[in-house]
Parts: sequence; structure tokens; C-alpha cells
Amino acid sequence: MQVGRLIRHAAATHWRTRMLFPGTTQDAIEKAITGVESTHAGEIRFAVETSLTPLHILNGLSPRARALDVFAYLRVWDTQHNNGVLIYVQLADRVVEIVADRGFEGRVSPAEWEAVCRLMEEHFRAGRFEAGSIAGVDAIGDLLGRHFPPNFRSASQSHNQLPDRPTLL
Repeated sequence: MQVGRLIRHAAATHWRTRMLFPGTTQDAIEKAITGVESTHAGEIRFAVETSLTPLHILNGLSPRARALDVFAYLRVWDTQHNNGVLIYVQLADRVVEIVADRGFEGRVSPAEWEAVCRLMEEHFRAGRFEAGSIAGVDAIGDLLGRHFPPNFRSASQSHNQLPDRPTLL
């Protein structure tokens, strides 16, 4: 099974990632994030990674563990109310992971986050990367709106603490 994963990751190209997430799709995702962030006080980051290194795979790094690494690398945890959320898309493994900061503990169930991941993956399997990305952003926006309404933001808090533009890793 690890050999198959190694081959999948070795065959994944950044060119294909840019084909699936071209500038127009990145613009649409950024616009969606900006739009939903106006309805709540949470922060959303979106990251797409083409593949992992052979060393990561040989060491058994799971998509979830990599998503946690990316969460830290992109400093999603660095928000005033600990209400940052990372949407991590790992193309070679064909998986979506959502990592939410500790401000969501006890507020959003793992099943709710998982439902958003499956929704996005369903779109992606059908080749609808832009639609799936925006559907995921909208669904997370609904969850954030329930727990971090706009009035939760203090007057001194910057309106946008994290970049809205997707990151291609």
C-alpha cells in the first residue's frame, strides 16, 4: 500500500495543481472567503498541497498530521480569539482535512467538520474543484457564524487577521 502511495505522490505535479486551481479559481475562493468572513468573526485559510516528499510517505505521515503541520506553518493559530480554521486539500492522496483552532473546542463536533470534508471531496471526485472549494468555504462560514457572530469581534481586532488568498504548497 505504501508503494502505491509513493507512486501517486511521485506522479503528482505542480502543473496539474495549477490546472485544477488556476488563478480564476483561486480568485473565486478568495472572494468566497472574504464574503463569508463578513458574516462572522472567524478566520479561514485555504491550502492546497500537490504531494508529500518520499521521506514523509516512508515515515507514514498521514494527511491529518500534515494538515496540522500546515496549520502551524501558516500560523492559522495566530488569531485573537483562537478561531482560525484551515481547509487543507491534499491532491495526491485525494483528501480534504479541516483543522480548527482551540476556540472551537466543544462548539463544533468532529462530525460537522467531517461532513464539510466529505462534501468537498464529493465535488472534487466529479472534477468540480472550484464549486467544491466554494461549497466548503460556505459550509464552514455557516459553522463559524453560529459560534463566532460578527459582534464577537472587538473594535480593536483587525477585520481580517489571516490572508484570504489560497496557498498552493
